[in-house]
Amino acid sequence: MLMIECPWCGPRAETEFSCGGEADIARPLDTEKLTDKEWGDYLFMRKNPRGVHREQWMHTQGCRRWFKAQRDTVSYEIQGYETFDRPLLKMDSNDGKAQEGKTQ
Repeated sequence: MLMIECPWCGPRAETEFSCGGEADIARPLDTEKLTDKEWGDYLFMRKNPRGVHREQWMHTQGCRRWFKAQRDTVSYEIQGYETFDRPLLKMDSNDGKAQEGKTQ
């Protein structure tokens, strides 16, 4: 089972969370002018990469807050977390505590 660390509640089982899919997808500004294909591409087409990927997660059975996680889709290792008001938190492998900073 994947352990996910909620930035507010701490580490919890994956079953407490809902994945909101790929993060950082910009909503088109003028949706009325989009063709059906363009609107469908925005709604349904995702990158689904092999490797490092940024996702949105909601702690549905906890604080019900949204956050972003940077995860390797091959190993499932979560490399860091980000809230909508603070930058990516990189996990420090020495003590298990989150450290502010950018990951590569």
